[in-house]
Formats: sequence, C-alpha cells, structure tokens
Amino acid sequence: MTELRQVLSLKQTLQLVMTPQLQQAIKLLQLSRLELNDLVHKEMLENPVLEEPAENEEGNASASERAEEAKEKIADRIERLETTGEVKGDQGVADIDWEQYLEQYASAPPPVGPRVRPSEDLPSYENVLAKKASLADHLSWQLRLSDLGEDEQAIGAQIIMSLNSDGYLVADDEDRLSGKTAVMSIAESMEVSEEDVEKVLVAVQQFDPIGVAARNLRESLLIQARHMEIENGLVYAIIESHLSLLERKNFQAIARALKVSREEVLEAVKLIAHLEPRPGRIYPEEGPQYITPDIYVYRMGDEYVIVLNEDGLPKLRISPYYRQALSKAARGGETRNYIQEKLRSAVWLIRSIHQRQRTIYRVTESIVKFQRMFFDKGIAHLKPLVLRDVAEDLGLHESTVSRVTTNKYVHTPQGIFELKFFFNSGISRTDGDDVASESVKEKIRQIVGDENSEKPLSDREIVDLLKQQNINIARRTVAKYREMLGILPSVKRKKMF
Repeated sequence: MTELRQVLSLKQTLQLVMTPQLQQAIKLLQLSRLELNDLVHKEMLENPVLEEPAENEEGNASASERAEEAKEKIADRIERLETTGEVKGDQGVADIDWEQYLEQYASAPPPVGPRVRPSEDLPSYENVLAKKASLADHLSWQLRLSDLGEDEQAIGAQIIMSLNSDGYLVADDEDRLSGKTAVMSIAESMEVSEEDVEKVLVAVQQFDPIGVAARNLRESLLIQARHMEIENGLVYAIIESHLSLLERKNFQAIARALKVSREEVLEAVKLIAHLEPRPGRIYPEEGPQYITPDIYVYRMGDEYVIVLNEDGLPKLRISPYYRQALSKAARGGETRNYIQEKLRSAVWLIRSIHQRQRTIYRVTESIVKFQRMFFDKGIAHLKPLVLRDVAEDLGLHESTVSRVTTNKYVHTPQGIFELKFFFNSGISRTDGDDVASESVKEKIRQIVGDENSEKPLSDREIVDLLKQQNINIARRTVAKYREMLGILPSVKRKKMF
C-alpha cells in the first residue's frame, strides 16, 4: 500500500531576470551615435515627460549644477538599492519620492556651448552645399540633349539605370541564371525589340565618359580605342583576342601569336595603358560617408587624455510642466500613476545613456593602456589584444566589451579607428614576443611600397624579409594579407615601361 503525503521543501536558486530596463541598457551599448539619436527621438515622442532644452534657453551655472546633482542622486539611489539587494528592478524606482525628486531637479538646461554667429552672418546654403553629379545624372543630362526620339530616350534612360558603378551594362544575377543578357532584359521589360535596344545602346556608348555602357572590358577598350583614333592595328588585335595574356603580362606569348616583335607589342601596350578599364569610377556611386568619432584621445605631454564627444547627442531633461502636474495630482489617482510611470521610463533612459558613455570611456581607457605603443609610434607597434584582456581589466563580460566596441570610433594621434580595430590576433616572432596581425599587414604594405617596380617581390621573398624582422609567417598567410590589402601578385605589379 502506497502512502500519499504532502512535503514542504525550500529550494534556493540563482536566476537572472532580464527586465525591460536591463534590456534597454544592453541595447544602448551597441548602438551607433546615429542609432542612439533615432532611439532618443522616438522615446521623446512616446514619453511626454522627456524633452530637450530649447536652443535659446540659457541656464545659470548654479541651476545646472543642481540639475546634475539631482540626476546623480537618483542614479546613485537606484544603484545602491539594487547592489545591496534591498529591492530589485522596477521596485527600486517605484520607491522613490518622485515629487521630492522633481523639486530638486531644476528645469534649467545644461550650460550652453559657444555662441553661434547670427544667421545673417553665415553664407547662404547655395554657397556651402553642393552635390557632385553621379554617373547616372551625367549620362541622363547628355541623353536629354541628344537627338534621340521620345521612345528612344525612354530606352536610353533604362540602359543608364541598369549600369553598375564601373559603368558597365551587365545583367543581374537572376537574369544571368536564366540565360538573359542585359539587352534582352531591357527589351522584355519595355516590350521593344532587342534591335531597338542595341541601336540606343550604341548611341549611349558615345556619351562621356567614352567606353561607358559597354558589356565587358573588351568592348569598352575597343570603343575608347576607336574614339581616340589609334592608328595601330596591333592595339585592336591585342584587345580583341589576347586580353588574358595582356593581364598576365605575357608579352612574349602575344608577340608569338601575332607574329610581331616583343618591342612592337610593348609599344601597343603603352597605348592600351592610357585607356580606362572602369569608365564609371570617376563618378561617385554615393556621397562620401563621414565618420563622427564617439571619443577623442589627445596627447598632453607624456600622458593621453580621453574626451567623450557629446556633440550632437540629445541633452534630455524632465519637463517642468510635469513637475507641476505631479505636485497637483491627487495621491493614488490615475494622473499621478501615469506621470510616475513615465518618470520611471525617463530616468532609466537617462541613466542608461549615462552608463553607456561611462562604459565607452572605461573601455577606451583600457585600450589606451594596452596599446600605448600604438598611440606613441603607430600601427607597426600595435600589440595582440583580445576582448578577454579588456574585460578582465575592467571587470566586465566579454560580450559587453564587444557591444561597446561595435560601431564606435575613436580619434587618435594616429588617425580615426573603430574600437574593434585594436583587437586582433597575434603572430609568433622568433624572439618570443608576439606581433599583431595588423602590424604584419602594415609591414607587408611597406615592403611592397619600397620594392623595385621592375623586379617586384614574390610572396616567398616577402616571407624571407619578414623573417629578418623575427616574424614567422607562412607564404599562404602573406598571400591572404596581400589580397586583404588589395595588393596584386608580383607578376601583375611588374612595370615593363
């Protein structure tokens, strides 16, 4: 007979609860400056308690100091309660006397920065803003000035929109898989014949830059050669039938195939060298991408000073209107509960942004400590560094360091770098010390830059030169780094004239 009975037992477990506030703080860490701005403006639309000071507002120093002091007190209170275990998560924020907090939180904005000159002293937008024409803009302008008919201009516009950044008319991946050429695709989409498209294509190929809208390198070079009226039949023969040999600089094989001397081939190659293999590259596909550093590292004597870039980041504050509304709202009423809920969200956002900036500062400070030689002497002195090194130095988790270094840029005496740049693997040296992979790439770049262009160094010779600097590296690794640097093999780097 089985006896049934109830037993009361206690079990202690440790569990990590991801509160919405903690998730928000983690999310803020990995955001770039632009993404952070977008998130803050979204929060300001959803939370009426948050606002930015007006541009024409000015606050005295004492009021700003009181505001900052109040914010620090509230953040310290929350952190102290959570650290000591008295309360957790939202409860720590709920226990705060929001009415007293708002009394301390001055409504004045932070100190204003340098005054900007009045708008009448500034140049007009027409004198400071300019947009460089793209390849499509330049070709479309010529198309409108051409004597092509309305239907032909429509076909020409479709051809121009189908060009890639190098100025070539190539089919997209889907059309290539189905066996369609770019001309066939345009004819099908516009319900015209391929002959009509070919006719307009010939006209577009005469636009500036010459050689644009060609379907391959051979066609582009031939168009340019005809336009330049090169009176050398050997040039056309080489372009038409021996481009692969020309790419490998196998001039002797070209001479044998065409039954001419090597000197004649070299003279023809000199003319071909003046042609443009990528006619569209002089026109930008997109505007330049400017990077705004998140942090600056300045050298002051023998020390480095780290300064956070706060320019452009929203300066949030609690709306003074809601301070008055909270003081007038009845305790326990819906209005008071609503304002307190929005205050909790606002304080967590402000605190999370403050924590984000502080963590970026600490990580940068640790990087400067580990990579001091880089800041002093440059990339060649970059040391191997992994996320664990910085994480252990700061008492953080590796994932936190990874998030902080994503899409964050630092301005240094050596240039602007992403924080992730400073983390790289090590390569063994014969003297026992490891060298960073980025340093090895820089040494390869310098070796190739100093080589004799008539006798370029092979990958094996580069390996031997690195060994003289006590760097052990395989030939295939040199080849991989060379390709990453965009450096051609030795046979293609050789200059014949």
